[in-house]
Amino acid sequence: MSYAVAVRALCEFTAREGDLDLRFTPAPSGLEGMAGHAVVTGRRGPAYETEVALSGQYDTLLVRGRADGYDPVANRLEEIKTYRGRLDSVRDNHRAAHWAQARVYAHLLCQARGLAQVQVALVYFNVATEEETVLAESRDAAWLAAFFQEQCSRFLAWAGTELAHRQARDAALEKLAFPHGEFRSGQRELAVSVYRTARDGRCLMAQAPTGIGKTLGTLFPLLKASPGTGLDKVFFLAAKGSGRGLALDALDTLNAQPAAPGLRVLDLVARDKACEHPDKACHGDSCPLAQGFYDRLPAAREAALAVIQDEPHGRLDAPTVRAVARAHQLCPYYLSQELIRWSDVVVGDYNYYYDSTAMLHGLTQANQWKVAVLVDEAHNLVERARRMYTSELDQLTLAAARQAAPKPLKKALDGLQRSWTALNKKQADAYQAYDAAPAGVLAAVQKAVAAITEYLGESPLAQDDPVLAFYFEALHFMRLAEQFGSHALFDVTRADGRGQGAKTPPSTLCVRNVIPAPYLAARHAAAHATVLFSGTLSPQQFYRDTLGLPADAAWIDVAAPFQAEQLAVKVVGNVSTRYRDRERSLVPIVDLIAAEYARRPGNYLGFLSSFDYLRQVSDLMRQRHPQVPIWLQTPGMGEADRAAFLARFTESGQGVGFAVLGGAFSEGVDLPGKRLIGAFIATLGLPQVNAVNENIKRAMDLRYGEAQGYDYTYLYPGMQKVVQAAGRVIRTEQDVGTVHLIDDRYRRAKVRNLLPSWWRVD
Repeated sequence: MSYAVAVRALCEFTAREGDLDLRFTPAPSGLEGMAGHAVVTGRRGPAYETEVALSGQYDTLLVRGRADGYDPVANRLEEIKTYRGRLDSVRDNHRAAHWAQARVYAHLLCQARGLAQVQVALVYFNVATEEETVLAESRDAAWLAAFFQEQCSRFLAWAGTELAHRQARDAALEKLAFPHGEFRSGQRELAVSVYRTARDGRCLMAQAPTGIGKTLGTLFPLLKASPGTGLDKVFFLAAKGSGRGLALDALDTLNAQPAAPGLRVLDLVARDKACEHPDKACHGDSCPLAQGFYDRLPAAREAALAVIQDEPHGRLDAPTVRAVARAHQLCPYYLSQELIRWSDVVVGDYNYYYDSTAMLHGLTQANQWKVAVLVDEAHNLVERARRMYTSELDQLTLAAARQAAPKPLKKALDGLQRSWTALNKKQADAYQAYDAAPAGVLAAVQKAVAAITEYLGESPLAQDDPVLAFYFEALHFMRLAEQFGSHALFDVTRADGRGQGAKTPPSTLCVRNVIPAPYLAARHAAAHATVLFSGTLSPQQFYRDTLGLPADAAWIDVAAPFQAEQLAVKVVGNVSTRYRDRERSLVPIVDLIAAEYARRPGNYLGFLSSFDYLRQVSDLMRQRHPQVPIWLQTPGMGEADRAAFLARFTESGQGVGFAVLGGAFSEGVDLPGKRLIGAFIATLGLPQVNAVNENIKRAMDLRYGEAQGYDYTYLYPGMQKVVQAAGRVIRTEQDVGTVHLIDDRYRRAKVRNLLPSWWRVD
């Protein structure tokens, strides 16, 4: 059995050396790179060959790729690389990999065409000046063959280990039994649907209630399907740390089986949590863990895999990666990125696959992996993806950049400032949405970006330079503005109501994503199979429309294993929690909570629509019913404070924890048994009616019809939060509890139709 590898992937693995260097230099875009290649090849003679397909075998390793160009007249093999600015800005570790690629392609060419020798050339093309720099060497076929064999032998030890691991893994997965013997009610139905989705290479929306074991019920069948479908990797994506934790626990359970599959599980953590030296920049001149990174990387890789082979669970979690990184004096964050290639299951946040510059998606494309994607609590992906594809440009950031800018950049930044201020003066209100980005401002942003790009190519700036901070914001803003369409809004928010005289207040420009579907559709298409699962994916058409799911995406609604008798759902229809009625609602709410607590003492959660409302209710609760113990969620709670909040919910505990609906405690919290026996939800969870949301509604009206605009903007997102919060009460088939829905709008049929079908509402 051969192990196939692309030439680029081979050389990036074997030939990179020296420092990790992430100092920013403006690189050509993909389109600019393609255009640069076309310019170079267009300058060659009529016999010149482009995109020359080549492959070669070394032992069990199949190496393949496409050489950029070959001139048979000059007998010259060319590897073309585009760049901006100074040629010496091309990092040493990149240049070493470039030479390796050129030499490997040269060997494959000699082998394919029986050449005794060939000229090997690196052609560096400056996309701004269209200047070529050619670095060439003459090599005979024997030297190139030896070089090829050396690279392959370095890689083959890893490839052989990987191939043996995958064969053993797949053989074990084929025999793997469900770890708990029997499936829970509904769990088998979910597992069968996921297995078929992986087998057929499709997309699945799975609405499955809390308590049936969705995490294990999706991971197990997907991994069982892996050998037959040839999956390279599984990506488990979660919105919160609790979801990642459940996935890691489920994978530990699978790896602990008698016929253990030995899954290599990598837990990706955010850079700010992994960084050992947050006060240093990511290059060898600043950070000791970046210095010589690629020289020490091979030994660290080997050590990491050795550690998980010795561990019963095979988990490359943050502590494990950090311990290996420290032992080898490497950056743990970038070591974890290197370990993605050698992992079977990668657990991480949504943004690692769905963001515009997502690492997992980029590696999937570059390595042509066949992957399956599991999206945990997928109802969160709508709002998260909106933020990924929204960009703001703050005029105060521009002001800081103008003040710090070197003289060559002053003109472009001043021009943008004038265009921006002119727009502010024309705007009558503090907030205004436009049908598109005003052409004058967008053109000025483009000019400023172009000027900074050209300058950075010759004179790199420090990472904390205000010009660089503005540049990054402007780049993201410009890319999204150029893709503007009915899926987005363009709005301007001024610092106050109106400008007076010459002192026009600054503003913020925003390309605001409303419907992430156009961006997410491409990510679904890049995966062999995608499973989006949640307890709340209704109505399904809302999620199909906003998440860009393919037309043939399957749907399953798993029946709840619970009985209506387990949960008493009571509508308190004589109270309004609308903003204008908040004051009148306080006494009825606190008296209801106190009465229910007196009837059945125990642990309860009370959900309010905002921290201000929460404060009013809790203050009155202390005044009128001081005998009821209460504790509160507060803004900006850290992990320790959140843990302390949840620690109050013990089997023998009593009291009411107040929290904000849609916050940290309204989903992803597991409090079975007597740890939680009831909830009070004093809101419909509807987003605030304001100018931004009204413009989002208008965009939804235009896209899906006026009948859907209000529901898509307000009702469905709000009720999703309600159902998630209520789902904290019944976690197992033995739990019994009560949910009070406090608002007169819960009497409406349209609202009740969005509640789970197994509920019996009084």
